[in-house]
Amino acid sequence: MRSRRRLYRAAGFHLLAAAVALAFLAPGLWVLAASLRLPGTPPPRTIEWLSDPPAWSNYARVFALVPLGRYLANSLLVAAVAVPLTLVVASWAAFAMAQLPARARYALLALAVFLRMVPIPALWLTRFLVLSELRLIDSFAALLAPAWMGSSPFFVLIYYWSFRRMPPALVEAARLEGLGPVAIWARIAMPLARPATVAVGVLTFVQYWSDFISPLLYLKSEERYTLAVGLRVLQQLDVTNWPLLMAGVVIMALPVVVLFAFVQRAFWVGEKIGGVYGN
Repeated sequence: MRSRRRLYRAAGFHLLAAAVALAFLAPGLWVLAASLRLPGTPPPRTIEWLSDPPAWSNYARVFALVPLGRYLANSLLVAAVAVPLTLVVASWAAFAMAQLPARARYALLALAVFLRMVPIPALWLTRFLVLSELRLIDSFAALLAPAWMGSSPFFVLIYYWSFRRMPPALVEAARLEGLGPVAIWARIAMPLARPATVAVGVLTFVQYWSDFISPLLYLKSEERYTLAVGLRVLQQLDVTNWPLLMAGVVIMALPVVVLFAFVQRAFWVGEKIGGVYGN
């Protein structure tokens, strides 16, 4: 009797999980189907999962209409520089915080939480003026400026949570062996914080890959546009050509989907991020 109940519960759980997964996958599948409709056709009034015949040529036509390859390369370049830079800066800040006395540590934690609550639009004008004074406008350096500060206080908190879970005796033993702070960070802290590194890396990639406002504010030259701005250019060329725009959306979303598919196991952590406030 108990085995039947367990079987029913397991079946119900898997059915519920499949229904939730389908609900999240349905919009993506609809975008993919819409990208295969014939160019110039209006959106269907009902759900159409596959056009007959599918217009695979839409993807080639997108690259012919706008220099999407250049925009794609620009986005990859920005993300390729921003991700490792963010990992280093955020992990350094978090490791330093984890070694401080309790009072200083909690003060910095409160400051990080406060900074996380500041709305991003409130920083646009100040950041633009600073970058203008530094003569960084219309350069990729303007897009990478936040990476020099860890990109987000949230990333520092993720690393802090991981480093605070390290046994203090392990760090003390490393110091007795003659290792300095940088060596302890590189040889002990970072290998133990591999799940946090993967999480911060993926979130950083998504942040810079999908960023639309920063390139729009700081870039003037069309050859430096990123893919997010390139999709806007594509839309302005033909506002009513939804299949081509959906093809561009699929091209932009594909790297993120592939990245999450490869690293999804790293997110299977049983603890909550709220544990950053613990010892």
